Amino acid sequence: MRDLELLMPAGNLEKLEYAVRYGANAVYLGVVDFSLRAMRKGSLITMDNLKEAVDLAHSLGAKAYVTINIFAFNNDIKQLEACIDRFKDAKPDAFIISDYGVFNLVRKYIPEIPVHISTQTNTLNYESVKFWRDLGATRVILARELAIKDIAEIRKNVPDVELESFVHGAQCVSFSGRCLLSDYFSKGERKANHGNCSQPCRWSYRLVEETRPNEFLEINQDGRGSHILSPKDLCLVKQLPELIEAGIDSFKIEGRTKSLYYVSAVAKTYRQAIDEVVKNPSADLEKYFLELQKVGNRGYTTGFALGDNNGESYSYDISKGLAGADFLCEYKGVQDGDFDLVKIKNKMLVGDEVEIITPDEQFIAKVEAVKNADGEELPLGNTNDDVYVKFSQAPKNHNYALVRTVGIKNL
Repeated sequence: MRDLELLMPAGNLEKLEYAVRYGANAVYLGVVDFSLRAMRKGSLITMDNLKEAVDLAHSLGAKAYVTINIFAFNNDIKQLEACIDRFKDAKPDAFIISDYGVFNLVRKYIPEIPVHISTQTNTLNYESVKFWRDLGATRVILARELAIKDIAEIRKNVPDVELESFVHGAQCVSFSGRCLLSDYFSKGERKANHGNCSQPCRWSYRLVEETRPNEFLEINQDGRGSHILSPKDLCLVKQLPELIEAGIDSFKIEGRTKSLYYVSAVAKTYRQAIDEVVKNPSADLEKYFLELQKVGNRGYTTGFALGDNNGESYSYDISKGLAGADFLCEYKGVQDGDFDLVKIKNKMLVGDEVEIITPDEQFIAKVEAVKNADGEELPLGNTNDDVYVKFSQAPKNHNYALVRTVGIKNL
């Protein structure tokens, strides 16, 4: 069995570490101005800490791929040339690129770093893969619009290049994410292919006939309008055996702007699923699909993977991902006797049953007591509070433990 890579998003340094701790053996990260999905707030990865991020991944035994996958204007090329030495000094394991000009610059100035071709190039056939291989790319990230049988045909025709495929996360309504709606609706201020998409595919729309400007017609019988452009989230955990057989080398998860909990829980689930499939290709993977219901999603679809993408692949009534479990708190790695310092994410009451997950464990426990920094007992921990909590069972590794509600809501 060839090496199989679980590639997770790293929106910031903390998420990078959690992604690897929870099972990723590679991460992809981007910096503002050069990446399609760079975070615009919080603990950003920038040119100043890019090398630190790559070094952190390497210190944890993981690879780090840097995305420079914008569609570049002349000013972007000039800015990239000015930063090229800093990209070189970071020494990532590869650059993810979609623009031909960026490709030329990176190959010219940093020829020692491999290039992976972004899904934004809409690579759908084996001749395109050969084209990129012959230009010097070592990996091609295939378009989401491919069926598994087409992936297998590409692998058969091009056995000497790595193939990467998205298997989980949000999808764009436009072909492989090349969207112009955001540019249009924001009058050029929120360019989707410049890292600042406003996600108009998640908005609610109503139909207006040109000669009746004040008559808003429902497209779908729903008082909230209709999210006619909003695809459900991709989930191919149950198709992992077929994807492995088809020749995929790297299984990619979307979500550089997703939460720490999302990154950790999804990484843990896919890591376990991949490892089980390697041992037993006919394993029942339904339990992993149920685990993925516990993180934010707009409903799940297999997209184009089975060759039957249809109207059921769209979420007509919701635009925001809904999680089947609530993320309750994050351990902060500080202990006071039997109590652990946690950061509360959603209200948690004394007496609640909760599920604790770590990179190595997953179990049900009870909230036995909550107290503040002064030692005063509290009936609950409120959102955004830092409190000390005593659970009926403690994890072996407190540093990376996360807590969520038990079970799956709305299933």
